[in-house]
Amino acid sequence: MRSIPPSIHRLVRELNKLPGIGSKTSERFVFHLLRKGKEDIEALAHSLLAITEAIQICTECYTFSEEPRCGICTNNDRNKKIVCVVAEPKDVMAFEKTGAYNGVYHVLGGVIDHSHGIGPQDLRIQELIQRVEISGITEVILGTNPDMEGETTALFITQELKKQSNIQITKIARGLPIGGNIEFADEVTLTNALAGRIQIKNE
Repeated sequence: MRSIPPSIHRLVRELNKLPGIGSKTSERFVFHLLRKGKEDIEALAHSLLAITEAIQICTECYTFSEEPRCGICTNNDRNKKIVCVVAEPKDVMAFEKTGAYNGVYHVLGGVIDHSHGIGPQDLRIQELIQRVEISGITEVILGTNPDMEGETTALFITQELKKQSNIQITKIARGLPIGGNIEFADEVTLTNALAGRIQIKNE
C-alpha cells in the first residue's frame, strides 16, 4: 500500500470496519467520493458528525430518536396496547417499511448469546416486563430473528412474562425462513410474518 497516499489508505481502513464492506468496496467508495469533490465529502462528513450529536435512545421503546421519545411512541394513532419486541433499532425500521404494523416496539439491545457472553441481564428484558405491568399492554409480539439466538431469547421472554401476566404472547410466523434475518427480509415477507403470527399457548 506504499504507493497509495496515506490519507486514502486510512479512509479505506476505516470503511473496512463497517459490516459487509471489504477492501475492494471500500476503495470504490473512496475513489467515488474523490471524483465527486470536496463539497460532497464535506456534506457526508457533516451528516456523520450530526448523527453523533442528534441521535439518542428513546426513553420508552429504546429505538433511535432525535427526541427523548421517538415519533412512534408519541404518535397517538399507534396502538399502545400491542408491543413488538425486537433485538435492534434496525429491526424497527424493517417492520416500519411494511406499513402493516400499527403498534409500538420494545428494543432489547441484542439477543441472548452465551457464546459471546450475552445473557438476559444484558438485555432490556426487565424493562419490558415492567412496561407490561404498568402500561396495560394486551399483546406482546416476539419479533426476534428465527435463528438459535433469537429463538432462545423469545423463549426466555415468554417464560418470564408467563410468570406474572396472562397477556397474549404471539410470535411472527410464516414468511420468515429458519435462520432468516429480519433486517434483510422484504416488506411482503415481513407483512406475511406479522399477519400470520401465532399465539404461544400457556403450558
